[in-house]
Amino acid sequence: MAQDPGLEEEDGGRVDPSPDLDLVTLFSSSTTEAEFEANNIQSMLEASGVFSVVEGSSMIPSLEFQVLVPREKAEEAERLLREARAAGPAAAAEAEAASEEGQ
Repeated sequence: MAQDPGLEEEDGGRVDPSPDLDLVTLFSSSTTEAEFEANNIQSMLEASGVFSVVEGSSMIPSLEFQVLVPREKAEEAERLLREARAAGPAAAAEAEAASEEGQ
């Protein structure tokens, strides 16, 4: 059993059993805005250097959307999400404007 079939050849067949690679749920919602919010959270995390995965299906809107992060980054991701929510939309607009000025 391999985490990535292509990895077997490159890594001599070894599988990393580390629980740090496990994904944990950072965000979960089944509201009408869940997909939008999940994608925004993923973008914020990516901008901060935290890998994340959005899980959900637009084809079946009654299912949840989730943002998953590596267990080893969960605390950092939770802190980033808390800070972003506390700062609110105005801070997001300011950050976007500042990044556009730098281009």
